[in-house]
Amino acid sequence: MIKGIVETIPSLCKRCYSCVRECPAIAIKVEGGQAVVMTDRCIACGHCVTVCSQHAKKIQSDIEKVREILKTDEKKVMIVAPSFPASFPDSYSKIPSAIRKLGFDYVCETAFGADLISPHYLEMVENEEEKVIISSACPAIYNYIEKYFQELVPRLAKVVSPMIALGRYLRNSLGNNIKIVFAGPCIAKKFEYQDEEVANIIDAVLTFEELKALFSENRINVEEQAVSDFDPPHSYMGKAFPLSGGLLKSADISGDLLEKKVLVVEGKQKIESLLNELADGVINAKFIDILFCEGCISGPGIDSDLNFYSRREKVIDYIKEKNNKIDKQVWRSNIFNSRDLDLTRQFSYKNKRIETPSEERIREILAQTNKFSKEDELNCGSCGYRTCRDYAVAIAKGLAENDMCLPYLIDKLERAYKELQETQEQLQSAEKLASIGQLAAGVAHELNNPLGSILIFTDLLKQQITERIKDKQTLEDLDLIAEETKRCRNIVSNLLNFARQSKLTISKVDIYDIISNVIRTLSIKPENSKVKFSIITETDNAIIDGDEEQLKQVFLNIITNAAEAVEDTDIKEVTVTINKTEYNLIIVVSDTGIGIPKENFSKLFTPFFTTKKIGKGTGLGLPISYGIVKMHRGSIEFKSEVGKGTQCIVKLPIKLNSFQ
Repeated sequence: MIKGIVETIPSLCKRCYSCVRECPAIAIKVEGGQAVVMTDRCIACGHCVTVCSQHAKKIQSDIEKVREILKTDEKKVMIVAPSFPASFPDSYSKIPSAIRKLGFDYVCETAFGADLISPHYLEMVENEEEKVIISSACPAIYNYIEKYFQELVPRLAKVVSPMIALGRYLRNSLGNNIKIVFAGPCIAKKFEYQDEEVANIIDAVLTFEELKALFSENRINVEEQAVSDFDPPHSYMGKAFPLSGGLLKSADISGDLLEKKVLVVEGKQKIESLLNELADGVINAKFIDILFCEGCISGPGIDSDLNFYSRREKVIDYIKEKNNKIDKQVWRSNIFNSRDLDLTRQFSYKNKRIETPSEERIREILAQTNKFSKEDELNCGSCGYRTCRDYAVAIAKGLAENDMCLPYLIDKLERAYKELQETQEQLQSAEKLASIGQLAAGVAHELNNPLGSILIFTDLLKQQITERIKDKQTLEDLDLIAEETKRCRNIVSNLLNFARQSKLTISKVDIYDIISNVIRTLSIKPENSKVKFSIITETDNAIIDGDEEQLKQVFLNIITNAAEAVEDTDIKEVTVTINKTEYNLIIVVSDTGIGIPKENFSKLFTPFFTTKKIGKGTGLGLPISYGIVKMHRGSIEFKSEVGKGTQCIVKLPIKLNSFQ
């Protein structure tokens, strides 16, 4: 079992989902916001490594393995990929010396392995058999096909890669008691050398970045080394392998633009559509050379600051420089003497496809992120998938999470922020009302005693005047004093209700009956003659635990306010809706009135605040209602829009000992 070639470093992963977007195999699963590479699905192409700006992807390193190899007494060989001039543009002629200084006995060109396998490809192309042949030199490609395009496995060329070809050549010529290390730009090579089909040929694989790290660790300055050549066998056109169409060049296969029987395809974007068309039988080419990268000079382990064209130019310069000096007779002799070397391999079926979920399941998942129609599917790609549908399919397959959708998260955040603001406003209002309530209760208690004394002495005076003086005007004045004193006591009582200082007389109360009686009372008043009152009940039982008189006061206040709100509107309607949940009765009083300005919302339950005409209200109706509802462990809130009307929502527990 090959362990993971690429892993995620959780502490560095920032949920950008770039790796999800770039992974052709959909081999990255998001768990708890972290992009985790699934080893069994990964094809080791390395694209997730190159696109991760946070360096949150860790490549399996063979540096420690190479350190151990260098300590052994066995002959040590490093074979270098032909793309090395692109990684060491100013010192590539000194690389063999630098590698020998590390402790390697031989330094060879992997390009000779490309020379070895090229005749096999030429023979396949010239074969008359009508069958599409896919090149197998790129391990990321054949890994991709083995796992996700089962029907194309038989079409893979049963030929080893240049790395394995040279490895077999060296073991055949130098003996099996050697250690071979490959250095190149390809992460997928780390997967290939552990493949059971070609195992025990290569002992370790380094990227060019890792090779540079070894140079640095051993204080080897490549620039200071002597210019030297690779050890034999020397390569010829195999040096072109890292370039687009390099295999065709080294195998002397015609790559004419008008020659339909040969195709060269490179780059992740083009490969998936090509393989799908191949699987569907749309492509009729005889031979297809496929590379996952845009040539090996663009491999994820190239470690070069040069752009694509500069890297290509460096490799071409190296080819021209070396091929002018090669002894072709010796080269042909080496190729001929290797004619019996086994350069074949087999490929297997490793199906990792996950069954596509049902359409019903896909629509269900889309609905979870508020996508109910095609118009709702923005296809913005922020989740890492090309379309919202692809994202829903990934969730259904267990590869993604709901919280990866950015527009959905923004909407969710906005709703949460709005709810938080409303909660904060309610909390501030509750704190303010609590403070006012404490003040009101204190004032009410202090006023009760002197008001009681005024009433007592007023009655005494009336008795004395009635018995002795019999002054009618004085009696009328005393009656006025008593009446006004009682009015003050009533205000004090209301303040105590607001402050929740009075007691409840609990019994079974039918809210429907209370509201019906209130509406009947208000309907007969002349000022409400044009108001249409109605009750909509969505429950057959509106009985709760409560104080009937006080609850009657609550709904009298609220419905009266609603009736007064429609005085100046064309449509004069007041509707009461009664609904019930498991624990609560919910009463909504709606009107078609003028609405409440937003700036007044925080003052609605403040004592003596009123927007009514002078003489029409004291500003205690809603504060009293608020106090009574709170004594019943309920809640009261308003929703309103200026010019469109108001809703007052009262929630009362069905049983006062129930948890809400």
